[in-house]
Amino acid sequence: MPPVTDTRDKYRVGSLELVVLSDGTFRLDAGAVFGVVPRPMWEPVVDDLDEHHRTSLGLNCLLLQSDGKTVLIETGVGDKGRKSWQASPLEQGNLLSDLAAHGLRPEDVDIVINTHLHADHCGWNTRYLRAEQGGLPADEEGHDMKLVATFPRARYFIQRGEWEAARHPNERTRATYLAENLTPLEESGRLELVEGETRVTSEVVIIPSPGHTEHHASVVITSGGEAALYVGDIAQHRVQLERTAWVSAFDVLPLVSLETKRRLMERAVQENALVISVHLPFPGAGRMTMTPEGRRRWQPL
Repeated sequence: MPPVTDTRDKYRVGSLELVVLSDGTFRLDAGAVFGVVPRPMWEPVVDDLDEHHRTSLGLNCLLLQSDGKTVLIETGVGDKGRKSWQASPLEQGNLLSDLAAHGLRPEDVDIVINTHLHADHCGWNTRYLRAEQGGLPADEEGHDMKLVATFPRARYFIQRGEWEAARHPNERTRATYLAENLTPLEESGRLELVEGETRVTSEVVIIPSPGHTEHHASVVITSGGEAALYVGDIAQHRVQLERTAWVSAFDVLPLVSLETKRRLMERAVQENALVISVHLPFPGAGRMTMTPEGRRRWQPL
């Protein structure tokens, strides 16, 4: 991986270089983002509302090297053009071009970690490539296409319970648990289903962080006495990290989500950890601090 330069998408944790990659942005209804929080309370803290009362969400993925392995955490929305799960169209993300800008090809990735399997977090797990044989979906030029794992050498780490939920969606979840993001992983033999806290390398650990989904996970990165937390979808806005009770309508277990946020943000303060959030504005990185009054305050970097 290229050496770190002084730009806002690159950070150092001990001896590790962390690079935030973007798969773009999309817009969602702000009322859904803030759930049961009344509009007069959330509207003053949202500064990018459009005429449809939608707010912009980032798609921040994380790249690092650990123990000689290239690790990619989260894969964004992908390029398969599904729109049903979102309020504003985003037909194709730009994760692969961002990866290429850092001198890497999909074949160079050794480990992929998904915090959960909603379509905006695992879209680039798979993609369509031209196939040599017929009987497959065709592109606009009539070429036959084959759905494959985007990162052909990588092992994909996913919580077993999340995988089962995604493979057997219900009426609420079937719009965002999309089979095309999942099936090729199982067929390729690159799928690593894990349960609970799991050490992926000596510096990268997957930890349970339930609430957004029952088996949602986060990632802890440690090196040289320093730490980073990649917190997945426990929040879609920085105020939700500061205020424990502000829980999104997208969280299937809101009271569990509340306790998860409390635990992770207390840890972030105690360890002065770098925090990377998927949906905050790019690069979604900052630290959680405490005010003199004892309130949590997000400090973007």
